[in-house]
Amino acid sequence: MGPARVTKEHGLDIGPHPHTGLQTVTWLVNGEAVHHDSLGTEQLIAPGQLNLMTAGFGVSHSEEATGQYEGQLQGIQLWIAQPDATRHLEPAFEHHRDLPRIEIDDADVTVLVGEWWSVRSAARHDTELVGAELVLRGPLSVPLRPTFEYCVIVLEGSLLIDGDILQPGQLGYLGSGADEIFLDVREATKAMILGGVPFESDILMWWNFVARSRAEIDEAFRAWHDMEERFGTVASSLSRIETPPPFWHNE
Repeated sequence: MGPARVTKEHGLDIGPHPHTGLQTVTWLVNGEAVHHDSLGTEQLIAPGQLNLMTAGFGVSHSEEATGQYEGQLQGIQLWIAQPDATRHLEPAFEHHRDLPRIEIDDADVTVLVGEWWSVRSAARHDTELVGAELVLRGPLSVPLRPTFEYCVIVLEGSLLIDGDILQPGQLGYLGSGADEIFLDVREATKAMILGGVPFESDILMWWNFVARSRAEIDEAFRAWHDMEERFGTVASSLSRIETPPPFWHNE
């Protein structure tokens, strides 16, 4: 997300829209935004805080201006696919103001979700995984779990990994099987490291829905289009987001 300038009245301006089968992990680098959802949540988020929404069988939400903040807005939203054990359950929302932070050599590490360097986040996770922010002032070797597959996303600055340079907005896939990786930096850099066990099954994603079949997505689309109770309502001044039917309807 961003970087972009926002005003008190206009920020992300993402109107109410639905989700199924996933968790949204929202993390800001700069600025503030307000989250509204069909659970009745109204939550301000600022840098260093975590919003985690679990969609389960169905939820809807919006992301809006605060009415107070103006300036630069920048961040990232990660989508975590839910396993079969939880993806049909009720939706939920968590806000974490305080997350575990540690200083390792020339790096500050914040663990958003999961466990790393023997510190654990209180945020919910439905599969074994980790998500952390690294603020790097110099090169660093970081530990990995060989059973996880990993990637790195640069938010600010740049990283050199095995001869490849990663710039902001780029994702570097690290694979699995390694027990550490060397992150070489020549400037102040902020990055996310993400990892987890390989997922239990193939997933199908279309628009904001994560499912296993086209039939599941068709049903979710119909429920949203017909304004059924499955996705509830969001207390928002923004317009509902609509979309055409899935592309396979035209095949």
